[in-house]
Amino acid sequence: MILSMTGFAAVAAELPGCSLSVELRAVNHRYLDLQLRLPDELRALDAALRELLTAQLKRGKVDCRVALNHAAPGTASLAVNAERVVQLRDAAAEVLRHAPDSTELSVADILHWPGVLTEPSLPAAALAERALSLVRQALAELGASRAREGDKLKALLEECCAGIETQLARVKPRVPALHDAYIARLGARLKEAGLDPDAERLKQELALFATKIDVAEEVSRLGVHVGEVRRVLAAGGSSGKRLDFLMQELNREANTLGSKSVDAELSQVALELKVLIEQMREQVQNIE
Repeated sequence: MILSMTGFAAVAAELPGCSLSVELRAVNHRYLDLQLRLPDELRALDAALRELLTAQLKRGKVDCRVALNHAAPGTASLAVNAERVVQLRDAAAEVLRHAPDSTELSVADILHWPGVLTEPSLPAAALAERALSLVRQALAELGASRAREGDKLKALLEECCAGIETQLARVKPRVPALHDAYIARLGARLKEAGLDPDAERLKQELALFATKIDVAEEVSRLGVHVGEVRRVLAAGGSSGKRLDFLMQELNREANTLGSKSVDAELSQVALELKVLIEQMREQVQNIE
């Protein structure tokens, strides 16, 4: 599977007394660059989150933002601290035993007693575990997003590979004829200039020049590199750097092909190849 370095995921959960949300944003980058933004209550998770993210992400600039929003005072549902009520009941019974004429506690008195009514909240350990769980969920969504984007990139690259193969098929059968025709034209011009192209020295020079303008090797290498690109795309995995290297090789061969061109059609093919390779190079920059 080919993965894009670009993706986005956002998940959230409502917890007792607060809400927790996680956002993951990823864009292309030469290496893995993690940026964590955590609330003070979850600062201790920094190392664990980095370990979790680096285990699944190999390249890209990744921004992980965890937000914790506490419920406003009075808006959360209230809970009765049963243990505190029992303590008040026992204390009131003890007072009545020593002072029978004392007024008994009413329900209102008990509810107004400090610590009887509490707003629900999660212990720190439970909150940390929920945060880690949400980050795992966000990572799964980010992975799915990057996989969908990767499929699109793979399709575009394969389309460009097909375009390169079309251009090579256009010129490959003509390479020997192009070479011979140019040497023949050059020999005719030498004759027009009063020189004998069959002279030993000129024959050597023509043979040397013939090797310099022969593009059969470049055409062959371009085909080999395209085949390797297809193989890497089929294998999947973290292949961005390998594909980037292949783009450099393809571009080098296309430039050499253009510099050796002795025919208008061959020059056009070289130009088309460079356009296709540049399109591929731009897409490869987004692959993990």
